Amino acid sequence: QVQLVESGGGLGQAGGSLRLSCVASGRTFSRYAMGWFRQAPGKDRNIVAAIAMSGSRYYADSVNGRFTISRDNAKNTVYLQMNSLKPEDTAVYYCAADVTGWSTSTSSNDYSYWGQGTQVTVSS
Repeated sequence: QVQLVESGGGLGQAGGSLRLSCVASGRTFSRYAMGWFRQAPGKDRNIVAAIAMSGSRYYADSVNGRFTISRDNAKNTVYLQMNSLKPEDTAVYYCAADVTGWSTSTSSNDYSYWGQGTQVTVSS
């Protein structure tokens, strides 16, 4: 069982920055692929970014060049640095773990464990 706890959400301004963190329990974090998803009211949950255990990364087109996903295996933590925020980034952000670890899957079905979510609100 893996527990994921997100932090760092809140209110940001358009053009500003926020950093999300997600701490995972367990001793095999380095073997997981990790993803960040987001869900706006009335919309589906979609991939934002993912990082495989190899360090390879995936970004959704809507955030590419603005957001950066990274991981610190010594701290069992994955980060999402969000720069140049836009009002359309407003959503609940979830981190998720894919215990197969090999690829940066964009499908929520491939992620076995989920955090509780953290709200990000961007004002214009």
